[in-house]
Amino acid sequence: MSDYLPLEVILEILIRLPVKSLVRCRSVCKTWNSLINNPTFISTHLQTALSKPNSHLLLLRLLKNDKENYFLYFDNDDFDEFKQLHFPVEGCLPYFTVVGSCNGLVCLRFSPQDILNLILWNPSVQKYITLPKPSITCLNDNAYLIFGFGFDSRTNDYKLLIVAGERGETLTEAYLFSLNGNSWKRVTTISPKYAIEDEISSTFVNGAVHWLGYQRGEDGGFRNTVLGFDISTEEFLVIRLPESLIGLCPMDLSIMKYEESSIAVLKRDWEDGEQLEMWVMKDYVVVGSWTKVLHLTDQSRGLLPRVLGFRKNGEVLLQVDGEMASLDLNCQQMEHLVIEAEASFVDSYVESLVLLDKGVDSGSVDDVNHASDSSYSDSS
Repeated sequence: MSDYLPLEVILEILIRLPVKSLVRCRSVCKTWNSLINNPTFISTHLQTALSKPNSHLLLLRLLKNDKENYFLYFDNDDFDEFKQLHFPVEGCLPYFTVVGSCNGLVCLRFSPQDILNLILWNPSVQKYITLPKPSITCLNDNAYLIFGFGFDSRTNDYKLLIVAGERGETLTEAYLFSLNGNSWKRVTTISPKYAIEDEISSTFVNGAVHWLGYQRGEDGGFRNTVLGFDISTEEFLVIRLPESLIGLCPMDLSIMKYEESSIAVLKRDWEDGEQLEMWVMKDYVVVGSWTKVLHLTDQSRGLLPRVLGFRKNGEVLLQVDGEMASLDLNCQQMEHLVIEAEASFVDSYVESLVLLDKGVDSGSVDDVNHASDSSYSDSS
């Protein structure tokens, strides 16, 4: 084809092909392999994929039939399964937890956290890299680590944030990994004087990693807030919570992404029987836009559903008695999905070529010790 068509036309054709086809097309000739592996082509292909209106996918980590694995599902009315994914490190899936997912990349960390084995994985191209280990000075038995993963659109770079501190104390250290530089650096910006609970969730929205922090008053009471870190400007930010959430126990709150552009906070407590509330920030960083969209109580004395995340149509994915369901917040109607499984992670997903030009093939190692030796800086 390249003998008869101009290069520009070939590029226009290739840029519209799905990831699976492009991976195969690399073997056509050296020219095509060079084109597809080019970072500019990888970036342009991603933007093309993101602009397609009907290609919504969800990444799920599911426990099915006593086996745990990752799956892609179409975010459509039927919620069809697209495919099961091949985990990059054989035999180690139960020991890894998801830090976050962005533009087809999944960031994973090995548990326990003090080992600090961190992986970036693109299941669509079956490539992964293991990150070099950061030199965290306060890593001890009393330390906690908060992880956040996202994309810096200004520099076209994927970054991982680690916030480190001691339990019950205010933030002490922050470290930022750059995929482009394959290196860590310590953040010098002074962090807000808030403490963080260990193992708390984080979410990446609008160029910043967000998590929940708190202060303790002289009376022993809490003062909660949303903390953030912009991975491009490397600045911290503080977002005020709704008044009814500020004084609660921090362990009763969690944070998640809302409609790709803002945040939601969940409240779950047992003071007057189990209750579940969800607040969404309709307009990002506009404190007056916080809106309570869900309030459930255990009137039937059954277990309340667990909120997993949001769908593209605005509905909420729930875990209900070993099954998944979709809740329409407008009419409060719930539809059970044909998935009998326990989900531990759900996020929007787009297939991309990120990592195609670096990293190692998935399934080429047998355990995490081998994986820790396979950072792309060593293989390049």
